[in-house]
Amino acid sequence: MRGGRSPSIDGNSRSHRVGAAGSTRYSLRVQNLRLEIAYDGGDYAGWQRQAGAATVQEEIERAVELICQTRTTVHGSGRTDSGVHAFAQTAHLRLDRGPASERLHLALNSVLPEDIRVLSATVMPPEFHARFSARGKRYVYRISTARVLHPLLRRYVHSHGRAVDMAAMRAAAGQLLGTHDFLAFSSNPGVPRKRPTIRTLQALHLLPDRAGFAIWVQGDGFLYNMVRILAGTLLEVGKGKLAPEQVGEILSSRDRRRAGPTLPAHGLALLRALYPREFQVRPQPHGRRPSGLGSEKGA
Repeated sequence: MRGGRSPSIDGNSRSHRVGAAGSTRYSLRVQNLRLEIAYDGGDYAGWQRQAGAATVQEEIERAVELICQTRTTVHGSGRTDSGVHAFAQTAHLRLDRGPASERLHLALNSVLPEDIRVLSATVMPPEFHARFSARGKRYVYRISTARVLHPLLRRYVHSHGRAVDMAAMRAAAGQLLGTHDFLAFSSNPGVPRKRPTIRTLQALHLLPDRAGFAIWVQGDGFLYNMVRILAGTLLEVGKGKLAPEQVGEILSSRDRRRAGPTLPAHGLALLRALYPREFQVRPQPHGRRPSGLGSEKGA
């Protein structure tokens, strides 16, 4: 395991063992726990566990096994790809032992690598499922227009290096809102699909920031690489290689070859998964959010 720290809640050298005298109280009742997890995805092959590669899911499950002395599956709200980051990935797991929920995230963080942090752990109703209860997701893709990219941003911002036509990009973005078949904005177009490619984009904002600008997007679901292809297509509009009205034509064509490139993974971050009112918890702060993206209950 990366990091190799002692599995103690308070960070000292005392081991945290099931049933040990003086250890945190344990519950024998199975609890359904929701985790909010932030991570720098640069050194991981995505969220989902896979043979021969370091993944976020695997690191979390190892930490749970160390702290709680039990093996369990940690289910994420979705699969972020290799190199993609998360401000708040929602996951859930079922436990019948381990630290109390209000201390579980601290215990897990004591053994997790420093580029993964559990922000909170909350007891949820038995029917809550991180993936199947979700009603949507929010992402942000950041692009730098500076001639020189600050080195501290290189892992989190895609460097374009010159100015773009933001008005044209916003005009193009408006054609993507609503319910459409987004096949043209998905990778692997030749692979037979078992599920429909129709999705609803509820919000799409292009906002200036200190590096350049950010593309904020909210939808009821996203196809493989969809956000990165949307960002790449809008950037082509900003560069003048596509006219704004062509984006609507690309959408209707369902032809991946007509859309823009898939931008690099490191510029993308999952902001949060969205859930109905009965499964809402107080969100962790993770930066400014445009008002048009709405609240969690808006998903």
